Amino acid sequence: MSTHESTDLTIHQTFLPHTDPEASLAFYRDALGFEVQLDVGEGTMRWITVGPAGQAGTSIVLTPPAADPGVTDAERQTVAEMMAKGTYAAVILGAKDLDATFERVQASGAEVMQEPVDQPYGFRDCAFRDPAGNTVRIKQL
Repeated sequence: MSTHESTDLTIHQTFLPHTDPEASLAFYRDALGFEVQLDVGEGTMRWITVGPAGQAGTSIVLTPPAADPGVTDAERQTVAEMMAKGTYAAVILGAKDLDATFERVQASGAEVMQEPVDQPYGFRDCAFRDPAGNTVRIKQL
């Protein structure tokens, strides 16, 4: 297949870790306005699928960090340290009205990493940290 041919692939799901399911729900559902598509498990061992309203084919699965049984205790410790620093995981979202989106998310009490700014690489964006420390960057569409 050449690079010019179209493909039928889409981005369906991506995974971000969470450390507090209720705080993550408050951020993704209440602050960002995502719909909860699925919520399975109990306590901190919950897998919560969220996504933009009306876009059932695209979602983020919020997962317990390092829940895979193949992950060692040392690896779990490294993941926990990276999450605490905010260097473990990130997602970039797009908004039609970046400034209004920023104001709404900031008003929810979310941790602001960067206010809306024109980037030297060609677009305008802002950034927040979700309750687990993940970077959530939002760019102007």
